[in-house]
Amino acid sequence: MTKIERHEKNERLSRIVVHNGTIYLSGLTADDRQADTAGQTRQILKKADALLGRVGSDRSQLLFAQIWLKDAGDFDAMNKAWVDWLDGAEPPARATVGASFALPDIRIEIQFTAVS
Repeated sequence: MTKIERHEKNERLSRIVVHNGTIYLSGLTADDRQADTAGQTRQILKKADALLGRVGSDRSQLLFAQIWLKDAGDFDAMNKAWVDWLDGAEPPARATVGASFALPDIRIEIQFTAVS
């Protein structure tokens, strides 16, 4: 049987799952939800760095990112924060879709897949 590692878990989810060298991060949202979309994006990307580092990976190892965006008008602001964060690293495959969220002050959520 293949080992599945689960980190930072509660009764609903595991924040990080590692299986066969693939890292799955659950959907991440900002802690300071008063920030605009660019600010929330930067917070999420900082969280992703920390979580990936916890399991021995980093943004250069990203395979895929799924982005849910509350307001399509914020697409350019989100993309600027994203490109600044990549800082020349190879970009992963990515999809961005419009979404509504259970909490009205969430402007963006990002889910990541990477390799270790």
